[in-house]
Amino acid sequence: MEVALSAGSGTPTRTPSAALHGPADSTGAPSATLGSAAFVAATESALDEFFASRRDTVEQLGPIFVEAAEALRQFVLRGGKRTRPAFAWIGWLGAGGDADGPEAAAVTNACAALELVQACALIHDDIIDASRTRRRFPTVHVDFEQRHRERGWAGDADRFGTSVAILIGDLALAWADDMVHASGLDPAAITRFAPVWALMRTEVLGGQLLDINGHAGGDESVDAALRINRYKTAAYTVERPLHLGAAIADADPALIAAYREFGTDIGIAFQLRDDLLGVFGDPEVTGKPSGDDLREGKRTVLLAEALQRADATDPLSAKLLRTSLGTDLGAEEVERLRAVLTDLGAVDDVERRIADLTDRGLAAIETSSATSSAKKTLRAMALAATRRTA
Repeated sequence: MEVALSAGSGTPTRTPSAALHGPADSTGAPSATLGSAAFVAATESALDEFFASRRDTVEQLGPIFVEAAEALRQFVLRGGKRTRPAFAWIGWLGAGGDADGPEAAAVTNACAALELVQACALIHDDIIDASRTRRRFPTVHVDFEQRHRERGWAGDADRFGTSVAILIGDLALAWADDMVHASGLDPAAITRFAPVWALMRTEVLGGQLLDINGHAGGDESVDAALRINRYKTAAYTVERPLHLGAAIADADPALIAAYREFGTDIGIAFQLRDDLLGVFGDPEVTGKPSGDDLREGKRTVLLAEALQRADATDPLSAKLLRTSLGTDLGAEEVERLRAVLTDLGAVDDVERRIADLTDRGLAAIETSSATSSAKKTLRAMALAATRRTA
């Protein structure tokens, strides 16, 4: 049964297939490794063209909407590895897609739309977490809060910033649908694509709700944290993007199952690495303040594992963690909590989980019917995603 996407207006944007990849590998296949400059450039070109296609409509709605749309454009194009489009693209190639064929530009556009879903998630996540910066810039709600103050407008600046940012996140999600419709994919591909797209959007929103509920309800279990990782991150970072690429290519069920197994394992490992970086990452590399996850009190697997171990062996450390998380921690307090997490063995546990999940994911893709070049690329992408420093 077809799940309808919103009917966006506008003409399809086109990205030359030659821009989709850098130098070919030894098999002659295009390179689409995570963060490759050529792939990132092609994705950003598709996004920029889409934003340009909406300019006339935006201008008709007045100056504030022009500002909001421009803030979204800058947010989306400010940087990033374009992880989700890359996994969707390689999912298509691995199922028989041709990077130099007539469908390549349309597929690139559809894959790039994932960055708009990501923008929605990040903008709303920053509001939920009360984050003040992202990638060294003010978060969207803080940006509009500052604009309100600078202009001396009436009302509460914080509430204005939050309200505008919510709407900009909503706009990103709506435009993601529009970009898929304007991509140039043929109707049969859209029909296969749409149900997977619908599942992905529901899963990421459900994962976010699980996260909020778990935090409010005080669920400190490792299982709860893993479930959040499964739906808030893994499903829409790796699993569903690969599934979307396979759907466009009309892949067989066995390959889709292998992609999904790989995507779930690598996606969770990706988030576990993110959890470690949220506590131990270098702010000059990650773009976020050091120890931010501790100040926000995020219910990560790292913290759940630490609390479970502390409850069993070190009540004083358990008390310290519970009374410190979610408070305005100074640098020395962050350093002390880092030492506690390390001494409890929680860091080593998360590293073992990352290694095990990565091995399982790689085994699933290796025995699949994906093309040999796709297997090689997915292995490189998996290792880049799970061993990254930012």
